[in-house]
Amino acid sequence: MTGVFEGFATIAILIGLGILLAHLKVIDDAGRRTLATLALFVASPALLITVLEDTDLGGVFSGNLVAMSAGVLASALPVVLVARWRRRGLGDTVITAMAASYQNAGNLGLPIAAYVLGDASLVAPVLLLQMLLLQPLALTLLDADRAGERISVGKVLKRPFTNPITIATLIGLGLTITGIRLPGVIHDPLELVGGMAVPSMLIAYGVALRLGPLPGRGVPPRVLAAVTALKMVVQPTAAYVVGRFLLDLDTPALLAVTVLSALPAAQNVYVISARYDRATLLARDAVFVSTLASVPVILLITALVA
Repeated sequence: MTGVFEGFATIAILIGLGILLAHLKVIDDAGRRTLATLALFVASPALLITVLEDTDLGGVFSGNLVAMSAGVLASALPVVLVARWRRRGLGDTVITAMAASYQNAGNLGLPIAAYVLGDASLVAPVLLLQMLLLQPLALTLLDADRAGERISVGKVLKRPFTNPITIATLIGLGLTITGIRLPGVIHDPLELVGGMAVPSMLIAYGVALRLGPLPGRGVPPRVLAAVTALKMVVQPTAAYVVGRFLLDLDTPALLAVTVLSALPAAQNVYVISARYDRATLLARDAVFVSTLASVPVILLITALVA
């Protein structure tokens, strides 16, 4: 338990550093975008390749993936059922379902897996689930909802493979499957660059908290509360129940699937909502509120499960 709190303290200090740097105007919004871009397109892929290179493949395609998938289904399905009952539009339904189930596995999942759970590769199952299945499906439905635009099957199939995180994950898994070891002249620079990933993400996140706008009015409180509850309560609870009672996961694996299922809604849910102009205020506020709620929720999960 001490290690868990130390891990959260490390994360909090780096986020606090980002807040301080933004407050002192050392890093502005352009600097934040540079940090985030560096982390997304360079450092995070390098980290995932070096981590997954030595990962047991059974740990990726295992009960962890099943339990986390159950959590996603449990939190997204009520949104779909209520939307059909109330005849909500397809686009708004997709964004609301994403806000209730799509984890921030990249920006916060990697740091929490690395520092709190002690193994960055634990985030690989949820990254694969989201990048190869959930995001392409959501974008396909949003394209269908957009008037006058035809869906290109080729474009839909290419979407997962244009994301650097997905590409790096597949490369790392390919190295694991084939047993190929990267030569030191390639592995060592990748490992060095990958070391920038977590600090860059956390500092950029702290800058965003300081510079970003607070949630405004326009979203009914009961709707925001319901979406947040689905994300922060229903999803981790479902993952825990399936992991413990159906899959009989051991304590470390059970802690991992429950904690990772309690990650807040991902920031790119808001980006996607803005691009398609669907449920934009709800997406923005759900990301903000679930991010604030994630720290006490994850601490509570860790205390109860560990």
